[in-house]
Amino acid sequence: MNGLHGIIFSYEKRNDLRELGEIRSAASIPFGGRYRAVDFALSNLVNAGVTDVGIVLHGRYQSMLDHLGTGKVWDLSRKRGGLRMLPPFNYQQNWGVLPFRGKIEALAGVRTYLDEIRQDYVALMDGDLVVNLPMADIFESHVKSGADVTVVCGNDSFATEDGTYFEMNRDGRITEVLYRLHTPRGYRGLEVYILSKKLLCEIVDECSARDQFSWRKELQTRKDSLNLRSYIWSGFAAQIRSVQEYYDRSMQLLDPAIRAELFTPARPIRAKGADKPSTYVGANGRCVNSLVADGCRIEGTVENSVLFPGVVVEEGAVVRNCVLFKEDIVRRNAQLSYIIADKDVEILADRTLMGHATYPIVLAKGSVV
Repeated sequence: MNGLHGIIFSYEKRNDLRELGEIRSAASIPFGGRYRAVDFALSNLVNAGVTDVGIVLHGRYQSMLDHLGTGKVWDLSRKRGGLRMLPPFNYQQNWGVLPFRGKIEALAGVRTYLDEIRQDYVALMDGDLVVNLPMADIFESHVKSGADVTVVCGNDSFATEDGTYFEMNRDGRITEVLYRLHTPRGYRGLEVYILSKKLLCEIVDECSARDQFSWRKELQTRKDSLNLRSYIWSGFAAQIRSVQEYYDRSMQLLDPAIRAELFTPARPIRAKGADKPSTYVGANGRCVNSLVADGCRIEGTVENSVLFPGVVVEEGAVVRNCVLFKEDIVRRNAQLSYIIADKDVEILADRTLMGHATYPIVLAKGSVV
């Protein structure tokens, strides 16, 4: 698909990720046992034939740089085009420190990059969106409809706080752009947009001149003058905006139907390999209804949990309803329930930690409890 260019936003946003967001942006949070959130956006674009992708960064992006590297995993390591990391340019006094006021300000910070885009159309996506979209179909629908902007919308199950909602007529044309609603109505936007490069540059330049940088406010202002169209996605979609949402969405992956939809072979989700041996389950080990990545050693009990590569659960330990990141160690006879443990966490022997489904406990990277 030579006509479409991808831009993924990985800048700092207001969220409630607590310890999970202290060392990384939401887009680089591990998800689903072996992935990072940004893997889904990248794979969505690559599966549609997109060869040029720019990732707009801001603060706490070292984890993102380490994960993506040259983009070879996603076939984006190229002499011309391919994957481009776009850190904030020094156009403001406190660059990389103050949060962007909106997508348009983030794009204004990489304005010269927009001029270098070779394709006629641009897809804008958030890096913290976990979804498997048929981007090729969406792009084809955009071109055929003659829309100025195509907005991808989800169903009610995707609803998150402070979202943007869209109402539309029978033809799919958007008639209202709504946000900060006490009672949501219409369809929730997935923060995925397709528009022409020319229109995008015009909007960025005009808004910058007026010191207005909110993308959704601009769509609201232009809803009558632009042909805004919708594409309704009825499948699984999640945004990583809070610890509770991260936990709930992780637990949803234990449903085989959701896994089959999100990881459909027709549109594979590419991820950086862990280079680990197969997982070992000991003679007294027990693993029930869980997602377990390679390289784990389970000699205790694991139930309804998600384990990333290299997790060790020693004999007598019990792990229930937990998400354990890479290289975590649960020592003998420890008991964990409703815990999200970041990388390299060690739970000492005979310890008991218990959260709740509505308030999971988060353990920061490298913690020893």
